[in-house]
Amino acid sequence: MSTTKTHIINLLKWIFICVIVGVLVGSAAAWFLSSLDFVTHWRAKHLWIIYSLPIIGFGIGAMYYYYGGDAKKGNNLLLEQHNHPEKRIPFKMAPFVYVGTILTHLAGGSAGREGTAVQMGGAIADQFTNLFKLNDAQRKTILITGISAGFAAVFGTPIAGAIFALEIMLFRNIRVADIFPSFAAAYIAHYTCLAWGIHHTAYAIDVVPHFNMNVLVPIFLAGLIFGTTALLFTASNNVWAKLFSKIKYEPLRPFIGGIILVITFFLLGFENKFIGLGIPGISDAFMNPAGKYDFAIKLLLTTFTLSAGFKGGEVTPLFFIGATLGNALFLFIPLPMALLAGMGFVAVFAGATHCAIASIALGFEMFGMGPGVYIGLASIIAYFSSGSKGIYSAQLKEGAKYQFYNYLNRISDL
Repeated sequence: MSTTKTHIINLLKWIFICVIVGVLVGSAAAWFLSSLDFVTHWRAKHLWIIYSLPIIGFGIGAMYYYYGGDAKKGNNLLLEQHNHPEKRIPFKMAPFVYVGTILTHLAGGSAGREGTAVQMGGAIADQFTNLFKLNDAQRKTILITGISAGFAAVFGTPIAGAIFALEIMLFRNIRVADIFPSFAAAYIAHYTCLAWGIHHTAYAIDVVPHFNMNVLVPIFLAGLIFGTTALLFTASNNVWAKLFSKIKYEPLRPFIGGIILVITFFLLGFENKFIGLGIPGISDAFMNPAGKYDFAIKLLLTTFTLSAGFKGGEVTPLFFIGATLGNALFLFIPLPMALLAGMGFVAVFAGATHCAIASIALGFEMFGMGPGVYIGLASIIAYFSSGSKGIYSAQLKEGAKYQFYNYLNRISDL
């Protein structure tokens, strides 16, 4: 068989794979988002359900403890299998994380949704490894398609989703052959999700000052604060995780955590903005002054919720934390409030995930060219000022950022 014919057959095979993965993951994400919307509205009308958080937490913990297996590793399992392929991602990861996340949000847990979509995408995509007889290198590619499809569909950002899937696996380990499938699966999943009637929240930044040298200091200061906040998010996550690890019987972790959350929500008021995803709070941060400590409360509640064993993701809460923090910075940083909210929205995400390039793409994709320049610069600053550890513990500890920190450590040792 000629080389050209082999390339054509290989291209057609991957187009077919991307279509299957994109349609399936996009449809799964649409179902997930519809379910999430339903339970969120139902909870708002039946606030008594929040009192069930400990019982629901125990149920989620028991489900994963007795039947979850490797699925309990979540996003880190996807990263581990990409870095060192050994065994297929169990399909049960998809329904488990779906059920766990829906129940978490039904009872008001402060969590996100990106982790669920990414895990569902990775689990669905990896089921085709054996069907198409993929080798280890090709299996890495199909895992990337699942991650990009899940991220793109749940946020409506195919470009950022495709780059996120490539960047989270570390660019130096990515082959050129991975790029097309990542983008193809992301776009197919995105438009599949839209075809099911899903609508994504839009955020507007109406006032953008002319970019000049005078805005560089405010951007740098804001980026530094956003990066430090991302570092605090990761540190807080680690502190809660260590505390909960002392409870040896794992189902008790979300049970006890649920009790503490119910007491906290009772003190804050059951209609507070910190319950669930917090999208209304994000939207409001672009238009009206937010509470000075909203970002800190959401940071503590989210890291506590997820460390206790409830399910969801970190990204939407990171958007909330960043947007409300940016809103608060309006008091002393001379930039428009909505622009600062948008900068924080993306930059805290950049620092916590170590995905600066995906964050830059996300900024341009969600907010346009004018705000995107400010958001991109703030994201780069936040990326380098957020420390060497992120929310994904299995992320490879190498690359430009880690070399940068190793260089600083060597200097400090002199």
